[in-house]
Amino acid sequence: MTTMMRNQSPAINENDVRMRSNRPSKDNKESKETKDQPVQQQTPQNESPEEAVSPTSSPTHTRERRFSTTCCFCWCCTPPCFSNMVVKNDQLSQSRSKELDSNSDREELLSLEDMKNWSESFDRLIRSNGGRRKFREFLRMEYSEENMLFWLACEELKREQNSELIEEKARLIYEDYISILSPKEVSLDSRVREVINQNMLDPSPHTFDEAQLQIYTLMHQDPYPRFLNSQLYKKLIEEASS
Repeated sequence: MTTMMRNQSPAINENDVRMRSNRPSKDNKESKETKDQPVQQQTPQNESPEEAVSPTSSPTHTRERRFSTTCCFCWCCTPPCFSNMVVKNDQLSQSRSKELDSNSDREELLSLEDMKNWSESFDRLIRSNGGRRKFREFLRMEYSEENMLFWLACEELKREQNSELIEEKARLIYEDYISILSPKEVSLDSRVREVINQNMLDPSPHTFDEAQLQIYTLMHQDPYPRFLNSQLYKKLIEEASS
């Protein structure tokens, strides 16, 4: 029996040794935990974490931010600003048209003789407040009222004596009736447009004289005869005769 116990002792000791060798030591455990931890990316000292991951630092966002703060005067580079400019000019043009209405076509009593005189010459029609008002009403139905509005604006410019106001009114006339961007652009040939562009370098009360004469001739030859044969004019004569 003693012999059997002696033979088993080495086996137990060898098992203990194997178990102890497989048990992780404290140093090995700490080393393994260190390896399992994710490596944190270092951030430069002069850069905050928000700046390091901010999407606005990309070229695309930088470009969008630059255009979003661009001045409205840079309409050639920023379509939204250009759209705002067109809307603003259209509002100014409408306000200008109403001002011409109140200044040039004041209500007046029309006699039968006055209305008959309109048929004798276009100049008599256009020099009469009542005649201009009725003729404009007819042009509006033909979608060509801008011709009369341009003619009236040129007449007002000729009466202006203040040099600063002359320059301002000339600019407004150009934007409202000469510019190709205007919805009320009048029909002028290339030669007259070139003359206007030269005159705009130093605006004067006669900057648009040639253009005004061309539009006057156009109204005289085209819509004026139709106005005299229109139901609008005939009705005016009938009402004044009764």
